[in-house]
Amino acid sequence: MLSRTADNLYWIARYMERAETSARLLEVGARISLLPSASGYRNDWDSLLRASGNASGYMAKYGVAEQHLIESFLFFDRDNPNSVASCITAARESGRIVRTALTTQVWDALNTAFQELRQIEAQPRETQELSRLTDWVMRHAAMVRGAIDATLLRNDGYNFLNIGYYLERADATARLMDVKYYVLLPRADYVGSGLDNDQWSMLLRALSAHRAFHWAYGGEITAAKIAHFLILNPQCPRALITCVAGMHNHLGRLAKLYGRATPAQDAVSALLAGLEAQTPETIFDEGLHEFLSRFIREAAGLGAIIHDSYLSGDML
Repeated sequence: MLSRTADNLYWIARYMERAETSARLLEVGARISLLPSASGYRNDWDSLLRASGNASGYMAKYGVAEQHLIESFLFFDRDNPNSVASCITAARESGRIVRTALTTQVWDALNTAFQELRQIEAQPRETQELSRLTDWVMRHAAMVRGAIDATLLRNDGYNFLNIGYYLERADATARLMDVKYYVLLPRADYVGSGLDNDQWSMLLRALSAHRAFHWAYGGEITAAKIAHFLILNPQCPRALITCVAGMHNHLGRLAKLYGRATPAQDAVSALLAGLEAQTPETIFDEGLHEFLSRFIREAAGLGAIIHDSYLSGDML
């Protein structure tokens, strides 16, 4: 497979997962900003923006953190490369470039999302409810992923798509957890309080993981259980360890298919081994924010190694 084809497939998956992440960030902000704190109801949209990694671009354009501006920046703003609109448009363009590597069903799912996005953009912003917009994004992201899983050959293109999905989802889970624990919790002495547990519950709902969490653990929601579920539990589809194991699997398949390993296989093995050695206690000893920040950096480093190993040459 040409490396430029592999690169476009990889980024189709990353862009669609990133669009869903922006939608989930918006949902987290909408849910948690309605929770009462010691000083009444709080607006944490500026904090959410910082945790998302988009604060510098937003402040350069708008200069002040206001909810309606942040909503537009994360969903509609074409100046923001991580907005829903930018990501869906980029995913569809990557799909157009590698149209012959996609099934009709995958292309239709990408193109339908793009065409419906154009219709949404043509409507007055004030007539559109945020919850409907976020639901729309998650539904179309699931349709694209479903078409990929149901119709594509399990070849190298399928591996590159899944590597992109898993890498982006791991980064997203870490960022969404960081929004809750490090930024949105008002004070350290609220840890373990009713407010703390309410915020964890809202995060699980925004991740579509609330019911799965209770199936796995039952009883009270605690920070330790959440850390185990979203970081270390391989049964959770969004857990960091699940995503890294998925990348490990698909990079291993590429090594077998091409008859040689690359630094990418070594890097993902080291990242997986590091997670397998963790416990909730060691994570909280390090500090959850510190652990998540370190993981985000390591995941970005893995992405750079994957690019250098597979996506920047002339031929795979």
